[in-house]
This record gives sequence, C-alpha cells and structure tokens, in this order.
Amino acid sequence: MRILVVHAHPVETSFNAALHRTTVDTLRAAGHAVDDCDLYAEGFDPVLSRAERLGYHDTDANRDPVRAHVDRLLAAEALVFVHPVWNFGFPAILKGYLDRVFLPGVSFRLVDGKVRPALTNVRRLAAVTSYGGTRMRALLAGDPPRKAVTRVIRAACGFPPVTYLAHYDMNRSTDATRAAFLARVERTMRAF
Repeated sequence: MRILVVHAHPVETSFNAALHRTTVDTLRAAGHAVDDCDLYAEGFDPVLSRAERLGYHDTDANRDPVRAHVDRLLAAEALVFVHPVWNFGFPAILKGYLDRVFLPGVSFRLVDGKVRPALTNVRRLAAVTSYGGTRMRALLAGDPPRKAVTRVIRAACGFPPVTYLAHYDMNRSTDATRAAFLARVERTMRAF
C-alpha cells in the first residue's frame, strides 16, 4: 500500500520524532511504500496567502501553490499523521498543511452546496500523537485533534477505518510508559 506519513514536530531528538521513525520504519518493514513528509524538514510554509484564499474555490487553480503536496496526497492509499498535541490542537504547521492542501476539489467537493468526500483514494487513516495532559483533561477540552482526525478528515476520505494512537500525560511520562507506547505503535503499524 502507498502510505503518506505526515510528520509535524520541529525537534529531531523529541519523543515525537521517535514516534515518527518507528511509524515509518515499521510500515516500510511491513512492505508498504512510504512517502515520508516531514513538514519541518521540508520547510513547508503553513501560511495561507491572501491570493490562495481568494482563489480557494477555483478548483482549476487552487492547488497550484501546493501542487507537489496535493499530488502526494492524491497518490496515497493510506494517510498517517504523526504529531504532538499543543494547546489542545495541531501544531501550526500541520494546521497550515490542512488549510493549504485539503482544498476544494482535493479533499472535498461541493455538490449543490453540500460537502462531499473527494479523498476516496485514502482507504486507511491513522494518527500517532502525544498529549501533555491526561486523557480526562483532553476530554474536558473536547479533544479537538481526535475529533478532527476521526470525524472531519475521515469524512473527507469517505469514512475509511481509522486508528488513533495517543500517548497521554507526557508531562509525567517515564521511560517505561514511552517504551510501551512505542511498542504499541510498532505493533499497530506492523498490522496496518
């Protein structure tokens, strides 16, 4: 399977970078063709320009500024996001990627004013993430990143199976809890 892995963390020595490496290495070892999109390493510009917003609904031209990323997304049969949760949301670079790449005509179509999925090439969806706080704290805040992946992005893909792996309470994590989560990510990606 062709899998696009989208990684969003600026520090190559972080636990999130270890999650990214484990995800990519395990998927490749399982025989998948992995397109590894490290947004920070690639210098992705997350800022939606005025011109892009004005041309947002022009499906003939809206993808031009991010064509390479759109092409990668449209070539994928599966999509995996690897990112931390910061301030109960995605890192800005990942939010900007979604704003600039998940465009009308790419991730959705408007049919009679209603949104219809367009990323039906994506047959599997996953997120591998970490939260500073506990699961309860995330629930009390509404857990926007989980909802974005398991509802909004999933809907854009035509409701494929979704896997959401989250390591909670990173603020008090230990070597043992991090190792256990890495092992869980490896097991899950091996069977992906």
